[in-house]
Amino acid sequence: MRTNLIRQKLEAGEPTLSTHIHSVWPSEVEALGHTGMYDYVEFVAEYGPSDLHDLDNLCRAAELHNMGSMIKIDQSLMPFLAQRGIGAGFESVLFTDVRSMDEVLECIQAARPDHPDHGGLYGVATRRNSFMGYGGSPEYVESVAGTVLAFMIEKKGAVDNLEEILEHPAVEMVQWGGADFSVNIGRPREMTHPEVVAAQEKTFKTSIKMGVPARAEIGSADETKKYLDWGVRHFSVGTDISILYSFWRTEGEKILRALEGE
Repeated sequence: MRTNLIRQKLEAGEPTLSTHIHSVWPSEVEALGHTGMYDYVEFVAEYGPSDLHDLDNLCRAAELHNMGSMIKIDQSLMPFLAQRGIGAGFESVLFTDVRSMDEVLECIQAARPDHPDHGGLYGVATRRNSFMGYGGSPEYVESVAGTVLAFMIEKKGAVDNLEEILEHPAVEMVQWGGADFSVNIGRPREMTHPEVVAAQEKTFKTSIKMGVPARAEIGSADETKKYLDWGVRHFSVGTDISILYSFWRTEGEKILRALEGE
């Protein structure tokens, strides 16, 4: 059974660094692996197109370079995508859009083994995580149960119910989602609105106080200081499509200006 590298880091109390990808090209994952700097890669399946073959191939690429892997999934297809992501080999599932403890429990149930000790709905299936067998062995159950469950805190309901959500032992990491929260309260993209700022601070400080790792999404290393001061030790930096857009726009403008100056 493969070691869950994300869980290993969390249980050891060590910081983690990740990045996001929309692309399903496994070479992107391999490029990250060659840097030797990233603990895991997050495939943001919620935002880009993919098929089930892609999930397997992304996990293979991560494993090849001894990196962990996380999949971010849509709420509307949550049970199916959570189980197929785990079956493909993703070590962590990031659940989106939860508003209440009942919704959090639905996510946990979908991702935990159908076993008396775990009370979940994930049964026996021949997928990559069955290790070339049919599944159903004690090792298989242990592997499914070892999946790290992370949750976006991005709706007012989740912020209002934050302490109750964090108390559940299966909630192992949280991620603040300011853009969704701002829309949810009727303040789209007003990231400096007092209610948005207060909810962000509450999410991070309460999570850390209650011993639940909180991860910050950042665009560059320059953004780390505030979070480090709050005690945050888990970061995800950049997204492939945003990195490409920024490079193309910045460098293209420079070249066009140079051409105009001829």
